[in-house]
Amino acid sequence: MLSYKEVSIVIVSYKSKKKILKFLEKISKYKKIIIIENSNDLDFKQELSKIYQNVEIYFPNNIGYGCSANYARKKINTEYFFLFNPDLEEVYPDLIEQFLIYGKKLNNQFSCLGPRYKNINKKTLKQSNINEEIGSIKAISGAAMFFNCNKFDLIGGFDENFFLYFEETDYCKRGRKINLKSYQLNRMIIGHNVGTAVEFETDEEKNKIKKLCSWHFIWSKYYFYKKNYGNLLSIFIFLPIILRSALKIVISYVLKNQNNLEKYRIRINGLISSILGKKSYKRIDHF
Repeated sequence: MLSYKEVSIVIVSYKSKKKILKFLEKISKYKKIIIIENSNDLDFKQELSKIYQNVEIYFPNNIGYGCSANYARKKINTEYFFLFNPDLEEVYPDLIEQFLIYGKKLNNQFSCLGPRYKNINKKTLKQSNINEEIGSIKAISGAAMFFNCNKFDLIGGFDENFFLYFEETDYCKRGRKINLKSYQLNRMIIGHNVGTAVEFETDEEKNKIKKLCSWHFIWSKYYFYKKNYGNLLSIFIFLPIILRSALKIVISYVLKNQNNLEKYRIRINGLISSILGKKSYKRIDHF
């Protein structure tokens, strides 16, 4: 397969060792596989070195998804790379090979390519027309993104101000500005177990991750709007969210519902932090 030599594989993770090992069984023949592990599991490196000679793992101190992808890109010398979450199903070398074929058919004139997902909530992920073999789409899900390295560099990679969420939406939007569209390959269908990548050690850690994701989702959403539409218009758009969250905080306080009180406090804290121009600083040890 040509893709073994032309495509590098990048996996970005946080405490996903079991899933990564399972994932590697399917794609282990690839010449260059890079794992960006955002936890501090240094033992994982030793474990991998005993099994695979073609896998490189880096620990860049929890820098976020987009920043991790940019970090990996600097280690790549192939023409293409495929960025994956470790919680995907049905990813095989043949699928990666097909992405390479489609990329060449498009003469590399794309910002990125992505698969079609099965059993996905239509409200959380918009997909292209299933009747189109290659469907143009505004943004590819960050769970699986296929890049031509030159075009990735031309667009400028991911905006590293995002820690989680909306980095792929921002990347694809910047691609459209220079006439590089994103495409969904509707014959390439995979499964994605959303939110299952992290292998939690305790329920406490699970709850902290949930809070972290909630904070970063609203931070990133506002930052994306502010970046593209300006601060004044973005405040107007998000004003109903601010008012609803404030009302729910008051109601939760009156009803002494601590879980809801904390949830809405985290949400409004993330939003206000983004409005004030603060960085996406929250990490798991802040909760």
